[in-house]
Amino acid sequence: MGRVFVKDESCRLGLPAFKALGASWAVHRTLAERADLAERSGLADRAGSQEAGGPVTLVTATDGNHGRAVARMARLLGQRAHVFVPEGVHPDATAAIAAEEARVTEVAGNYDEAVRQAADAVAATPAAVLIQDTAWPGYERIPGWIVEGYATLFAEIDTQLAAVDAGLPDLVAVPVGVGSLAQAAVTHYRSRPAGAAALLSVEPDSAAGVLASLTRQAPVTVTTGVTTMTGLNCGTPSTLAWPYLRDGLDAAIAVTDADSARAADDLAALGVPSGPCGAASLAGVRAALTGDGAAARRTALALGPDSTLVLLSTEGTAANPHHMANPS
Repeated sequence: MGRVFVKDESCRLGLPAFKALGASWAVHRTLAERADLAERSGLADRAGSQEAGGPVTLVTATDGNHGRAVARMARLLGQRAHVFVPEGVHPDATAAIAAEEARVTEVAGNYDEAVRQAADAVAATPAAVLIQDTAWPGYERIPGWIVEGYATLFAEIDTQLAAVDAGLPDLVAVPVGVGSLAQAAVTHYRSRPAGAAALLSVEPDSAAGVLASLTRQAPVTVTTGVTTMTGLNCGTPSTLAWPYLRDGLDAAIAVTDADSARAADDLAALGVPSGPCGAASLAGVRAALTGDGAAARRTALALGPDSTLVLLSTEGTAANPHHMANPS
């Protein structure tokens, strides 16, 4: 590779991950829509009416970063938050969500189960709204707003690369959970003329739902395991993201916790405080572009010695307290 850049998301709007970009925009759109509806229906004249702008409960499920971002927005805007946390999330990450004055429910199950319980809670809670970063049939508008918020990250990359005369990237590595960030990447780069960046999705090998779906050319749910890359520990691709991922990704790969840990250590040595999810991008590029068959894969991705690589480091070390010894 000619040049390697890291998009460092270890501090975004005061939080140690990129998720605040999507959560802030989705919460803003949700509250603005409710206020507009109340004004147009005359509810604003009814003192104390929840519909007239009283506090609402923002409900979500999370592997850590998204839930904390929703809880932070709720606190800043005088709303309530209820966050469902699946098994495997580090206690410190759960405590960080609670510190945002959110109600936290720990779920005896995986991420998909936490999402189901969050959706059920909205139906049973007055003045509650689901702010979820994955979509399914009948629930796609708010996840779409979250993807819109993520677009800021890619606009920034364009500006930052232009500032150092780097031009457009040849390869962008994207850590993937349900696929919403990758959807934003596809939307951004596929709006360009031919010759735009190749896109590589990277998942934990214990939760590679997107890779499995691409292999079968249909969305599938995989059984997830335990991983230090907790923010990527999702078994079902977002239905909103899936067509973009199917048609827009150039390659997909799964990496181990050990791969991610080594990458995090190497990034730390260069001054980048990357958590396991963020370091997955470097781990994925290494796995894709080295070893048996690497030359063919480089050719397929149109990469050469002068190519520019962008790694999305989607979280800092403070976002994910999981630690793992780095094997020699």
